[in-house]
Amino acid sequence: MQVLYTLLLAVIGVAAGFIGSMTGLGGAVVIMPVLAIFLGVPVEYAVGASLVATIATSSGAAAAYIRDRITNIRIGMSLEIGTTMGAIGGALAAAAIYAHNLSDAILVLFGIALLSSLYVMLRRKSRAVTTKGDRSTRILQLDGSYYDKSSKRNVHYKGVRWLWGELVMICAGFLSGLLGIGSGVLKVLGMDSAMRLPIKVSTATSDFMIGVTAVTGSGIYWALGYIRPTLVAPVVVGTAIGAYMGSKVMENERNKIITRVFLVILVIVAVESILRGVGIA
Repeated sequence: MQVLYTLLLAVIGVAAGFIGSMTGLGGAVVIMPVLAIFLGVPVEYAVGASLVATIATSSGAAAAYIRDRITNIRIGMSLEIGTTMGAIGGALAAAAIYAHNLSDAILVLFGIALLSSLYVMLRRKSRAVTTKGDRSTRILQLDGSYYDKSSKRNVHYKGVRWLWGELVMICAGFLSGLLGIGSGVLKVLGMDSAMRLPIKVSTATSDFMIGVTAVTGSGIYWALGYIRPTLVAPVVVGTAIGAYMGSKVMENERNKIITRVFLVILVIVAVESILRGVGIA
């Protein structure tokens, strides 16, 4: 039974990593509710496993994106200031919630956050890439280019309004530390809508960033004893594999049909999480 359980965790990780990489949501949006709701893992341990798995999602997807020069590392590292600060605050807030035996509140908050993220993602449209920079563009050198395989051309861009993007990252980091999710949608939204980066650059840079954010939160969860190696190990291995597979698909084209199917599944998961959190099985 233990072997089958371990294999099940690995399969869950593969599916989560693939979804997280393809949609930019982060694999934790699948891992946390599946572990907590369907496998009966205590919420705090499910969140801890999700945070560590998010690191694997970031590593698996980011490697491919960095190799293909889609990720803008300079922009990602400059925005990590906000996500790291937010992650610390979110993890400490989660510790206070668990200390008062309010784990069900995390399920409700997770469902609400997921539905909000999905709404934003469905409404999101890639903004026109700007070739005119502002002061932050010049100071932080927020420009770059990449080769788009789907359109077979070089795309040049300049990031703008860095401060607005940083404020969004603080919120994304807080949700990551609190709920164990990568908050990829908020990160992508900040870079796409606020900073006017191309959608592929936003998604790839988000996958690079969520790992750093998750490391911050998972350190606090580890200190609190909420990370179980026997639970985390198979999930992490599967997530890394799934994330790499998803990145290869997204590299050539964002498959809208697959993405929409995933979003429907995540809506069901979000609703189920809220119902369980309020005591409705």
